[in-house]
Amino acid sequence: MKTDNRLDESTENLLKVIEEYYENKDKNRTHVPGKDVIQHAGPYLRKEEFVASIKTLLNEWMVVGENGQEFENKFCELMGQPYGIVTNSGSSANLLMLAALKSKSTYNLKKAKVITPAFCFPTTLNPIIQNGFEPVFVDVNLGDYNIDVDAIEKVIDKDCKVLFFSHNFGTPANMKEIMKIVEEHDLILLEDNCDALRSQYDGKLTGSFGIMSSCSFYPAHHITLGEGGFVACSNENLARVVRSLRDWGRGCYCVGKKANESKTGTCGKRFSNWIDSMPNEIFDHKFVYGEIGYNLKPLDLQCAMGLEQIKRLDWFEESFILPKYNDPKKKINWFGFILTLKNTLKFNRHDICDFYENHKISTRTFFGGNTLLHPAYSDVIRYDEALVKYPNATKITTDAFILGVHPSIGHKQIEWIKNVTDEFFISKKLI
Repeated sequence: MKTDNRLDESTENLLKVIEEYYENKDKNRTHVPGKDVIQHAGPYLRKEEFVASIKTLLNEWMVVGENGQEFENKFCELMGQPYGIVTNSGSSANLLMLAALKSKSTYNLKKAKVITPAFCFPTTLNPIIQNGFEPVFVDVNLGDYNIDVDAIEKVIDKDCKVLFFSHNFGTPANMKEIMKIVEEHDLILLEDNCDALRSQYDGKLTGSFGIMSSCSFYPAHHITLGEGGFVACSNENLARVVRSLRDWGRGCYCVGKKANESKTGTCGKRFSNWIDSMPNEIFDHKFVYGEIGYNLKPLDLQCAMGLEQIKRLDWFEESFILPKYNDPKKKINWFGFILTLKNTLKFNRHDICDFYENHKISTRTFFGGNTLLHPAYSDVIRYDEALVKYPNATKITTDAFILGVHPSIGHKQIEWIKNVTDEFFISKKLI
């Protein structure tokens, strides 16, 4: 008992030192526009996240466990779905969603066409190809940068079974028209919601329209686990298949230390006749495999960090100084503020972005633009065809850039961005 008391006291002292360290660090945080870089994005982490993570380490439970279970229960509500599985990245979440469609326990899709925009992040497109499906591309709109609804109708044929797209920059796609198409053509809808956590269309959360949706916790996103992702599912069967695919393909769906240490397991019959080919043999369900899976789990300490980040979401949204958007149906939780140069301007994207960067204002292009123009996809479609067929995606690739939306960007940072923008236009004799 004496030893336990000493350990408890040592733990408390250690955590107190960590808290004091981060409190002092927060007190000394400064930002001088023009001297310090105005980041386009990045993590907002304080003492609570680090203390929670270190507590998990001290408990000596490394793999996803009780924190992961609690995080899944809380986060699926933010996606408007009843079930959810935490993963090691948003890219893995997309991979798992597409893989789940092939399972004998779900849709058993072996060959199908998947409608998706040419303008996307690579790991929205890649899982379609990696799972043996055929991508069918459409363009996006300039203005909201989302999938062109009219273009969907033009490419649908009898082999199109799935519609998969992202809500770009936090702006919801036109879900009213999209859902009409989904219902009319009996399509499976998957949403990449990595940019749009807590955005809404007509009062309904993005991520809640499809049978599954994904989210990313990479540091540039709304909340972070360092790395991480999430698959939100509309029913328990899909959730079990996704969890199995995430966990090597095993049939066991025990979650957390207590369930994993139980002799009976969550199913109540952990040791049983699980394998049809050997009906008289007893097997441990933990080592019975029903799917051809992966290992895409996060660490439990990441989920501990995520639980603290969830508590900050309201404050994050209140702290952002946000662009205005005039569509009353859309509540936007901005991921970034995108600007596209008009064709009539006498300067190019490099000119203005270089000017911003020289004045310590971080910019980004949209990470892929017309993804089909990149070397990896030369066998998917010819470059000349990709350029012409998807002009808006190509326009964004060459002429659009992102300025940051981040809690650290306050009024003095925005004033600096405004003044630098004016200075640039004056230098070009445009004002």
